[in-house]
Amino acid sequence: MRRSIPCALLVVALAGCGGPVAAPKVNGPLLQATPTPQASAKATPTPVVMVLGDSYTAGIGAMPPEKSYAAEAARQLGWQIIIGGYRGTGFVAPGHIGKTFTTLYDEELAWRPAPDLVVVSGGHNDSSKTPALVGTAAQRLLTKIKQRWPGTPVVLLGPMWGGDPPPAALSTRDTVRSAAASVQVPFIDPLQEKWITGNVKHGTGNAPQYIRHDGVHPNDAGSRYLGMRFVSALQRLGLAKPSRA
Repeated sequence: MRRSIPCALLVVALAGCGGPVAAPKVNGPLLQATPTPQASAKATPTPVVMVLGDSYTAGIGAMPPEKSYAAEAARQLGWQIIIGGYRGTGFVAPGHIGKTFTTLYDEELAWRPAPDLVVVSGGHNDSSKTPALVGTAAQRLLTKIKQRWPGTPVVLLGPMWGGDPPPAALSTRDTVRSAAASVQVPFIDPLQEKWITGNVKHGTGNAPQYIRHDGVHPNDAGSRYLGMRFVSALQRLGLAKPSRA
């Protein structure tokens, strides 16, 4: 036989069965609950970071965007990341899609709400282009981003290479580094800092550990390693936890 539950036992859940239940009177001052530290502390907003780049950033078939150095850095730093760009592209290089970084920025990023940080990463595919044209394009793109979001910090991450860079890569690096300096944008230099060294085919440096057999793109371990190097560089710049001004 089922037992009926007295109405008084349901006050917490239903506030009474036959009507409103008056709150009990308390003699003396009403006691207030002390908020827990978790409840009283302000939640720290998650930084929104946009990264625009070539295959090192946007990925290739064997290395999708979610496995790139940029995604690895976002996981380490707790970012909400938006990755833009496409393989084979650059400041001047259009890749096989006929779009430079500026076009990809306009189509994929510029229409979004202001982020807390923008990183432009590239130059690898521009190493065969005229340096003056590359420098001008890089300067214009960085200026455009700064004008679009005046309170958002911008960083230029120079070209990455799958081993010791050839002279053309160093020349492109010098060009885009000068472009960054001209518009007062911090520059991170993977070639100067020797993130990747040696040669996959010759089995020298750290390239055999971090670079695929194509001699260009990082493997899974390489993406994690490049992500760590990128995080360290941002920490030196004070931008690991960025925010808009």
